[in-house]
Amino acid sequence: MRNTAITKDLQTSLTPKSVLQDLLEGNSRYAANNITASDVNTLVAQTTGGQFPKAVILSCIDSRVPVELVFDQTIGDIFVARVAGNFENVDILGSMEYSCAVAGSKLVFVLGHESCGAVKAACDGVELGNITAMLDNIIPAVKLSSEQVEGVTDSSNKEFVAQTVENNVKLTIDRIREKSNILQEMEDNGEISIVGGVYSLHTGKVTMV
Repeated sequence: MRNTAITKDLQTSLTPKSVLQDLLEGNSRYAANNITASDVNTLVAQTTGGQFPKAVILSCIDSRVPVELVFDQTIGDIFVARVAGNFENVDILGSMEYSCAVAGSKLVFVLGHESCGAVKAACDGVELGNITAMLDNIIPAVKLSSEQVEGVTDSSNKEFVAQTVENNVKLTIDRIREKSNILQEMEDNGEISIVGGVYSLHTGKVTMV
């Protein structure tokens, strides 16, 4: 039973490596259907005056990827930013910079997932309202995958989609470093790590990429 929220002292004692290990161990519990129970009322009361999350996770909006559950985390443990296709933009970058440089988080984790609808739409060149501009953020991953995977380069090719999901995570990480001097410097100094993984809808496991 979790009934103690992360304090500033505890957050300060954490390292990027220990936080990543904690998240992956939590994912193993989730995949094994062994989620840790939480005393929600107590945690709510403890975090009313402040929060000291250990990580910020950028995820897709997909309802099948409940981020806190996927990593067996609870109230006050992690920041979560969500956008279809789990890519970065100015608002996401600012949120990550706040999470790490201001609020003290030790890890930036970009989480893609199997069979992502946004990635499939980008693979198929879907154009619809504001979705068109949103999908432009994923096109670099689509183009990279077209050079790596043989066969049809649309969503009918499962291998192509899977490669694009992985490439999208990797390219997003690259752009986070390129576009945020704050996060890049923190990573260079060992204060944070910027990592990525892909969630399996079938197994519930997160695989690092």
